[in-house]
Amino acid sequence: MQSIRLLLVDDEKAFLETIAKRLEKRKVIVHKACSGKDALAELEEKKNIDAVILDVKMPGMDGIETLNEIKRQYPLVEVIMLTGHATVETAIDGMKLGAFDYLLKPCDIDLLLGKANDAANKKRRHEEKIVEARMKEITGRMA
Repeated sequence: MQSIRLLLVDDEKAFLETIAKRLEKRKVIVHKACSGKDALAELEEKKNIDAVILDVKMPGMDGIETLNEIKRQYPLVEVIMLTGHATVETAIDGMKLGAFDYLLKPCDIDLLLGKANDAANKKRRHEEKIVEARMKEITGRMA
């Protein structure tokens, strides 16, 4: 089984470090960012991230703006929104923009890991379909 590669994005550094350590103990490869801008830089640098765990309330570029930009630049990367300040409107906005799911802080680590695994599997299925379609296109041209 392939390890999942997550990007955790949260402006609360203590929360970020705690969640990262708990996930790493469960054999997850974790990258961290403290802002939306940093998250986009990490995605640019590390091309193999499966899913993003994204805080909604952050100074500067908030979670919804960051989600929008992630989906624009990296449409296959799945994003799980995480917040301690949930509103129905924010959840609906996030889902409309393509968020994979929405969880409340504090979140059970096993629930978070389960959602992250589901998100990573969805991304991998999409990537496999793209490869299959390209192979059919190539082999079709060769026939």
